[in-house]
Amino acid sequence: MDPTESGAEAAGLHSPAELRPVAHLRAKAAALLLFTLALVFGSALYLLYSRGVFEPTQQLVLTTDDSEGVVVGMDMTFSGFPIGRVRRIELSEDGNVRIVVDVPRKDAHWLRESSIFTLVRGLVGGTTIKAYSGILTDPPLAENSVRPVLRGDATAEIPQIMASAKELLANLGAMTAQDSALGGVLGQVQSLAERLQGPGGALGVLMGNEADARKVVLTLERANALIARMEQLVVRADRQVFDADGVMPEVRATVAQLNGLLADTRQSLRKVDAVLVEAQAVGANAREATTDLGALRGEVESNLRRLEDILADLQRKWPLARKPELELP
Repeated sequence: MDPTESGAEAAGLHSPAELRPVAHLRAKAAALLLFTLALVFGSALYLLYSRGVFEPTQQLVLTTDDSEGVVVGMDMTFSGFPIGRVRRIELSEDGNVRIVVDVPRKDAHWLRESSIFTLVRGLVGGTTIKAYSGILTDPPLAENSVRPVLRGDATAEIPQIMASAKELLANLGAMTAQDSALGGVLGQVQSLAERLQGPGGALGVLMGNEADARKVVLTLERANALIARMEQLVVRADRQVFDADGVMPEVRATVAQLNGLLADTRQSLRKVDAVLVEAQAVGANAREATTDLGALRGEVESNLRRLEDILADLQRKWPLARKPELELP
């Protein structure tokens, strides 16, 4: 037996005449091709559905004078959420740009008559279209509305920022130059600091010269000495007034004596009051006696008059009789 034939048999290889034909090969290939096409078509439909192609939308037209950075398919956002997609960009007859945006009807309630639309191109990132609705109670935005876009370009301010930076650097260079006003002020501050560290210190700087500063120091020393003497005088006065041999104990003793004299005076006055009360009683009795004497005198005079009348009557009756005389006491 040939060794090559034995190796082919061991490997399980057969000649082409021994391979069996596959049944319905064309139908199976066509079915596989159709399944692949259906899978691709279904994926496309799913992508279109996920992108909202089949969702009902309303059209919004935004106008601007420059649409740089705006591309078809970019989103229009509201509070960071996409609520619209750019469908077409066209140039109008007046030279402005018309940006046609498709807004899903389920998100159209976020757009109002007072809504504001902006087209912002930042330093980092692309251009964005944003919608702002401050008053959500306003009437909703109608379909096919045409609204202007407020455009902001951060890169347009770069030349102005660079010019301002150059001007600022020039001003800083002029301020820090040796012959500038700031340099002179810094020199004066340095000299002032040196004078503050000198013998006179802050007082010398304040007074302007050392002579006046010395006078102020001498005045302060004299004031300190005067205050020390006043403290000694206060201590002495305290001792003379409040010590045991001072003025205050004597004053207290004198006040005690005066209190005793006042007490004696009060007792004497009480006795005088009693005497006056007795005198008033005696005077009252004398007045009562005088009143009784007046009444007695009136009765006596009345009786004498009656006697005089009787004697006059008797004299008329006895003409030769002697004329009687009655004298009142």
